[in-house]
Amino acid sequence: MHILIVEDEPELLEKLRALLESEKYTVETSVNGEEALDKIWNETHDLILLDIMIPRLDGLKVLQSIRDVGISTPVLMLTAKGDVADKVQGLNMGADDYLAKPFSLAELLARVRALLRRGCQANPVIECGEIVLNTVNRVVSKKGVNVNLTAKEFSILEFLFHNRGRVISRFVIAEHVWGENFDPFVMSNVINVHIKNLRKKLQTDAQQDFIKTVRNVGYIIE
Repeated sequence: MHILIVEDEPELLEKLRALLESEKYTVETSVNGEEALDKIWNETHDLILLDIMIPRLDGLKVLQSIRDVGISTPVLMLTAKGDVADKVQGLNMGADDYLAKPFSLAELLARVRALLRRGCQANPVIECGEIVLNTVNRVVSKKGVNVNLTAKEFSILEFLFHNRGRVISRFVIAEHVWGENFDPFVMSNVINVHIKNLRKKLQTDAQQDFIKTVRNVGYIIE
């Protein structure tokens, strides 16, 4: 599970990082709203811990930005404010839970586990036109007929589905699908081949340009 912590208090940030890493979560951190959005645009997270009072772009604006483009990653808001109005505003804007400082690390961990369980129980089926992808049994169908994809083809397609409406660079795709085990000098051509195969297998009469190429950048499913 991949968790992003957005917090500008260094001591608390390190405590949260150490706690979550001790629970075997993969942890990434940001100290301001602009940096957080850059990471959210370029990577997929299972949970975001988001402080409201952060520099450059506050947490509520970060939350609004990601919800406006359809990113449904669970968000646990963190704030020093105890005002009920702040809690209501955050929840109305799409936050999944709220924790006011100071809080116990045990309580935070319990909230994290609950949100991650809730996310795992979400609808595993993603539809895009005539293409249906099931993230649990890893089956893709076109117009009701199963399509045989390789493991890498499925992973690329799933990543693009989760980021519909966003241009994803070849480097980000390679990093997500192959992890650190890729050669950047040859990976661009490898990804091009996988995309070509996906288009061939998934193209339908209604979706002639299913995966679009953005020249010199990457790919997008609109």
